[in-house]
Amino acid sequence: MDKHQPLELNRESLLQLSQGQLVDMVIEQAKSIEKLSTVITELEVEVQRLKVGRDLDSKTSSKPPSGDILKKSEQKQDPDNQEESAPKRKPGGQPGHPGKTRKGFGRVDRFEILRPEVCSCCGHASFAGEPIKIETQQVAQLVQRPIEVVEYHRHTCVCSSCGNKQTADWAPDIVPGQDIGVKLQAFLGWVNNYGHLPYEKQQELLWELGEIEIGVGTLVNTNERIDSSVSTSVNELKDWIKETQPNIHSDETPWVVKGVKEWLWIFANTDFALFHAADTRKARRVRNDSWLQL
Repeated sequence: MDKHQPLELNRESLLQLSQGQLVDMVIEQAKSIEKLSTVITELEVEVQRLKVGRDLDSKTSSKPPSGDILKKSEQKQDPDNQEESAPKRKPGGQPGHPGKTRKGFGRVDRFEILRPEVCSCCGHASFAGEPIKIETQQVAQLVQRPIEVVEYHRHTCVCSSCGNKQTADWAPDIVPGQDIGVKLQAFLGWVNNYGHLPYEKQQELLWELGEIEIGVGTLVNTNERIDSSVSTSVNELKDWIKETQPNIHSDETPWVVKGVKEWLWIFANTDFALFHAADTRKARRVRNDSWLQL
């Protein structure tokens, strides 16, 4: 029998083999079955591990909350398998929900009267002075240039009575020597610290709103001035926390400051939220800081 030819496993070919050859064949098959059983067992363990990992989220494991979004997108239900008795809820206000915008915005900046110009029946442009029907609708509009550039000319004049030279006061909504008004600085502070908009995108926003060019250095200086102006209120909040708040929740997250990894801490309960930048994530060191001592 040629050893290089594959053996046909049928009754006639097996009857031609000797007892020793049959024993060798059985042993080889037993070894192959054992190897395959080991592989199957390992695959079953891996499948179970992946299944368990897919079911875990930030609430049942140490996985970050950002992974929950991917999990929800992967586990979308098949519309054919959803129960017909539970229709999908559409986004937005539901039927019967009382609206808020339709009641108005609480103020009207200007009124615009719309009167017919040409009669669609005869083509004349003359109409009676008193309308027979008036419809009203409030609409919030984005004006062409929300940012207004004002050039102030501050005069110094001589008093006609005593001859004293008197200089006018600057307008209360500007800071002498600064190119950005008080209200616009407050808006940039909100966009930067609450909206987390990078300085480059703040530049683009200012151009879109008012076609003005503001340098990154000016934006950085503006944010630093805002930080200085609110420091007193932040210190008062810290003192109030230490004196009156026994139960406080704390947590931290990585925070890159000028290319250096630091940590942003939050101390909060239902009445307040205080943020603190630190160079460590060790709670003991943060609690021992002189400003906190909680």
